[in-house]
Amino acid sequence: MNILTIADHRAVISYDEDTDMLRGEFVGLNGGADFYARDIVSLKKEGSKSLQVFLDTCKERGIEPYRHFSGKFNARISPELHALAVEKAAAEGISLNQFIERAIEHEVAA
Repeated sequence: MNILTIADHRAVISYDEDTDMLRGEFVGLNGGADFYARDIVSLKKEGSKSLQVFLDTCKERGIEPYRHFSGKFNARISPELHALAVEKAAAEGISLNQFIERAIEHEVAA
């Protein structure tokens, strides 16, 4: 998985072809806090600096640094997949929400 944890904050790591560098971007923050480096050790150091600057800036400006998640979201899927999901949930005696929650739990645990 391309997730790196820095100071209890998770960042998605990718390769940036334009800069020929690794790029990290923290998720769950209320704004952008990305960082770049050529190797993992340097990426962790740059990530720590970027995160601290972001958190300090939020504190100075009185901004909540973290996104809040309600647990509700809309998803667009094909009508065929929707119908199959409803059928499968009904066959298992659970709601569509329970079925989708279980599927997401399965995917994020992988």
